[in-house]
Amino acid sequence: MNKMRYISIALTFVVIFSSCDKIIDVDPISNVGVDQFYTNYTEANTGLTGCYYGLQEPMYNEWMLTELRGDNVKQGTPTSTSTPNIELNDLDEFTLSSSHAQVYTYWLATYKNIRALNYVLRSLGVTFNNGTLTVGQGTAVMTTELKNQLIGEALFLRAYHYFNLTRLFGGVFLITEPVDPAFAKEVKRSTVDECYALVTADLSMAKDLLSTKTFATIASANFGRASSWAAKALLAKVYLTLNRKTDALPLLDDVINNSGYGLLSTYADIFSITNEMNKEIIFAVRYKAGGYGLGSPFANLFAPAGSGNAVVNNDGSGFDFPTESIKNAYITPTTGASDLRKAVSIGQYTALKPYSKKFISPVVTKYDAENDFPIIRFADVILMKAEATGYDGAAGTSVTIINQVRTRAGAGTYPGTGAFTAAFYKYPATGTYAINDAASFKTALFNERRLELSFENQRFFDLVRSGDALTTIKAYYAAEFAIHYGLYTPLIPLATLQGFVTQDRLLLPIPQREIDTNKQITQNSGY
Repeated sequence: MNKMRYISIALTFVVIFSSCDKIIDVDPISNVGVDQFYTNYTEANTGLTGCYYGLQEPMYNEWMLTELRGDNVKQGTPTSTSTPNIELNDLDEFTLSSSHAQVYTYWLATYKNIRALNYVLRSLGVTFNNGTLTVGQGTAVMTTELKNQLIGEALFLRAYHYFNLTRLFGGVFLITEPVDPAFAKEVKRSTVDECYALVTADLSMAKDLLSTKTFATIASANFGRASSWAAKALLAKVYLTLNRKTDALPLLDDVINNSGYGLLSTYADIFSITNEMNKEIIFAVRYKAGGYGLGSPFANLFAPAGSGNAVVNNDGSGFDFPTESIKNAYITPTTGASDLRKAVSIGQYTALKPYSKKFISPVVTKYDAENDFPIIRFADVILMKAEATGYDGAAGTSVTIINQVRTRAGAGTYPGTGAFTAAFYKYPATGTYAINDAASFKTALFNERRLELSFENQRFFDLVRSGDALTTIKAYYAAEFAIHYGLYTPLIPLATLQGFVTQDRLLLPIPQREIDTNKQITQNSGY
């Protein structure tokens, strides 16, 4: 296919989705002849727009590698012997091998988009050597302003991918320019520190190059594109992951005070398909329904299996199945203030079939829903500020932030008597139920993140960052053993099941196919 035909197809999709406030595109181009493709702004922008679309493929599997390995989600049919459900069991129970098909699928999809991003960055003259990013001339000729914007967006997307890969696999292959297959077979794993050096370098440059327009001044055609605010928020999360809280705090303050983003008044409105890219969504993976092949699959994947058309047309697969643990974590009494987030996040088809509800909307065609998937939203940012600030008193900034999020979720004022869990309350500044020490604050903060960001693929990373992954997951197994894990055949005793959850196995295995191809690669411990 010649160059002009690629451009024509890609620009057709850009026009379609810009008019719908979507910037999703088809794959930018094949890698054959790519050196001759990106010669100007239009072509490089078309390629980059395709990389936004390329976020969808790894997102398809991300919930399996995150939510399913925590305490929010389980494989919902313990007696199933189907291959897909057995693969989910292996992730859920930490029994997977290095040949796990879904892990490899995610790995390939992520590196596929990194490759596409590296082609865009090369055309813009961006190189990364010895821990330093440099910007040269490149092959794509355009104004400095346009070039900086494209570089910033591409660096943000690459950093996002490598951040996820590093958190999931540890040290991975740092590919920062297009390479041929022979060279790829000789690439060694980089260290975790080297991976984070690239991520922080990419985001540090991205935040300086990208637009700082406030939310209210962003043109609708640019909704979904990475901004300086998105880069700062993601860099802050990287810093929190590295326990660099003092570095994270000024970035978070900048986003909170100057971006124009903020909390919506109603939690349900965040996820409404009639209110996409609202002032709470700082960055999202975008989807477009309508038979373009760009719709979200999650409405059908997450709707209950065997529900026919009752929840969504063309039935559901029953994936992302909510645990009793997350259902019970929301305080929803029959009288008194209730946590309004539960009804938005969890549906109940039958007594035994709860389902993840946030990303379900009406569909005409299976796997073709409209729902975007949030990656960074304002509630996450302010809760990160509380984490970066740390405990500063029962009436301090950090507890106030938690209460700000709870208030939006429907929390009432604790009356001063009775059980604090009798209804959904804000934390009081004094008394028995005040947050009076750092340990209680940490518990409250990560509980709030769990409730606020449920099913948004944040929980597993939060558990690891907090240092509570092992104890929390083992306790969750014990709590749900009689009603779920104890029903599997063959039965895995509880102590054995808990023993599978080790510090080593918090990382996923490097896919076996990579190790078979490249004999220099070492496998992660525990596999």
